[in-house]
Order: sequence, then structure tokens, then C-alpha cells
Amino acid sequence: MRTDDATYYDVVIVGSGFGGLAAARRLRGRGETALLISSTPEHLFQPLLYQVATGGLGREDIAPRTDTLLRRHRNVEVVEGVVTAVDAMPAVLTYRADGRDHRVHYGSLIAATGAAQSYFGRDEYADRTFALKTIDDATRLRAHLRACFDAPVDDAAATTFVVVGAGATGVEVAGQIAELARRHERREVAITLVEGLDDVLPAFGGGLSEYSRRALEKSGVEVLTGSMVTDISDGVVTVNVNDGAATRKIATDTVVWSAGVSASDFAGVLAEATGCYTDRAGRLLVNDDLTVGGVANIYAIGDMTSLRGYPGQSPVAMQQGRHAVDIITRKRAPGSVFHYRDKGSMSIISRGRAVAKLTERITFRGLMAFVAWLGVHLYYLAGVGNRAKAVVAWVRSFVGSARPGFDEVVEAPRPEPARIAG
Repeated sequence: MRTDDATYYDVVIVGSGFGGLAAARRLRGRGETALLISSTPEHLFQPLLYQVATGGLGREDIAPRTDTLLRRHRNVEVVEGVVTAVDAMPAVLTYRADGRDHRVHYGSLIAATGAAQSYFGRDEYADRTFALKTIDDATRLRAHLRACFDAPVDDAAATTFVVVGAGATGVEVAGQIAELARRHERREVAITLVEGLDDVLPAFGGGLSEYSRRALEKSGVEVLTGSMVTDISDGVVTVNVNDGAATRKIATDTVVWSAGVSASDFAGVLAEATGCYTDRAGRLLVNDDLTVGGVANIYAIGDMTSLRGYPGQSPVAMQQGRHAVDIITRKRAPGSVFHYRDKGSMSIISRGRAVAKLTERITFRGLMAFVAWLGVHLYYLAGVGNRAKAVVAWVRSFVGSARPGFDEVVEAPRPEPARIAG
């Protein structure tokens, strides 16, 4: 059923990430008609974007089409479009697709549009750095890395890399660039990882953070904690080191920005429509049952929300998506409080090195954590075919020294210093 003016759906889901897909799948067999609206045609496995960027996996391995994944869910229709307005009282949503506006009436609305990159008030950095939030971000960085490694040996800026933010993404990017240089390209490179807090992977803390730092340094990554990037211009990154003890200037063609997130633009649309408060990052301060503001039939989940300090991770979004659907379909009572079941966190550093934290007392590191990381990510990767391709690619990358994702780079552009020019 193609949408047209005044079409009604029992449930409208906005966003095709982990939360949106989990909600759509939860609706299977429950009788409700549903429409999923996404600004992109694919479901993106965002935690593996850095693997595409560093050539470990191909683009399609982590970004299958959403309508393909939901092809057996006959009650769910998928459209590509951008939601432009929500009128909460008559429960009408407007989205733009195919060059025109469409209006949809809904019984319940689930917003799951995720987060965008935050530059802490320095929005000009967006044009001077590489982010890793979309599949296009990953393929742009991959082509750039290919060009950097193809640059002349005496081009120091081309093989100098700065990664900002030592959370999971920053650590994984820095570790994989080091491994790419050492095992695949056999090039000498300089990699600097900059983190404002005092620990690498601060969410893990303690021994796991210390292990991660040592593993990165053993891989050849310079780690600067308690340090802040104060300027990026004219091909130079300025770093305030050790809380102002020194200043470093690093000439580079490549800055990967993985520090900070802000809510998607749709969070602002919902805040205005429902009167919901937001935090400083623009995230919706949702109610305990995931409803937004004072509106009982609008739910928001995942990275676009803030609730009891839950982390911005895919398991949170998926559990929230299922919880919202269970309330909508009366498998749970209206107003049921959402409680996150924390199954732990993992982060890979390099081949054979990873950290895992299941509880405060149950942690492990090294090869065991690396194998567990592979298994967990294979389990959650959408599509049997994609899992099989990932296994083959990881064997080639981690057992051998190939980087199959680079086969997709037809013509890599030369590094563009203008990208980080002021």
C-alpha cells in the first residue's frame, strides 16, 4: 500500500537503525499495519563502520536494504523519505519523498532517528575532518586512506593520522589504521589518538582502559589523554596536551573525529510538537515508558533520547524498540517503565586484542575478548549472507593480511589538504 494523502497506519516508525528495525520486527504477526520511514534505503550496522573505512569489510556487508530485511513482514511497508513535520494532536505526520510531501495519520509513532556528530560548537570542523556516522562517511574515509597509502614515501602529512576521541570508535579506528599500515601496506605511519578525559575507553575504566592504552601504544599509536584539540586549520591540528602543560601542532591530511554526539534534527521536530524538554546535546528527555512530553502515543528510542544515563548503544535502542511495540500492542500495560538489561560492552583494538566487560566483576581481555567480539557482532549482523561474507573477510584480514574492502575503491582521490584548511 503506497502512502497518499490521509493514509492511516496503526504504527509509524521513523528510522531504520537498530531501534527502528527491532520495533518493525516486533510487530510481525500482531495485526497492526505499519509504515517505516527512513532517510536512507539501508539498515546500517553502525558499530562496524570503521571496518568498512579501513577495508576490512565491504559497503554492502554492513548496510543491507531495509525493505529486504523486512520482506517477510507483510504488515510493514518501507519508504525512503524525510519527515518534515509532526502534528501531535490530530496524529498526523508529513514526510517528503519522490519530490513531494505525503501526509500520514498514525495510531502510534516511534521515533528512532539516532544521533549526529557533535563538534562542541566548532561546526567548521565538519568540513575539515572525517566522521563515521553513515555508510557514505565510511566509504569516503576508505578512499582517502587508500590515497594516503598510495602517496609518495616522503609525503609525511599523507601518512600522519589524528583520531579525536578515545571511545570505542576512536580506539577501533586508530588500532585498525595501525594494523592496516603494518600488516597490509607495510608503511611507516604516525598515529595520534587524542582524548579529553584521563582514560582510553573511559566507559570501561580500570584495568581494561589501561590494557587498551598499552595495546594501542604497542601497535605504534601515540595516546594523548587529558588533552584537547583546540584548532584544526591549514593542514595542522593544534592539541592542548596534559591539561595545558604543552601545546602540540601536528601536520596531517587526515583527522578522524569521533568525539561527541548530538541528537538528530528530528528530535527538535518532536520536541516542538510535544513540548518535550531536551538536554544540551538536543536529546529528548523521554518519560520512563519512552513516551515523549505529554503525548501518550509518541515514543522515542535510542541515541536521540536521554533516560537514566543509559549508554548510546545499539542494545539499548533495540530493547527500547521492542518495549514500545509491546505497549502499543498491549503485550505490556500502558505506562510500563522501561528497564535496560545490560549485557555488557566490548571493544576491539587490533588483531587478537580486545576488551569485554559483562559486569563490574566479570571482565576479560586479549584473544578471548577478541573471539567473543567476533561472535557477538556476527550474531547481530543482519542477514545470513552478510554473516557469511563477514566471516570470509575477517579470515582474510585477521588470519591473512588482505583488506577486501579496498577492492571496492575504483579510483582513490589524492589526499586533499584543503579539507582541513581554515
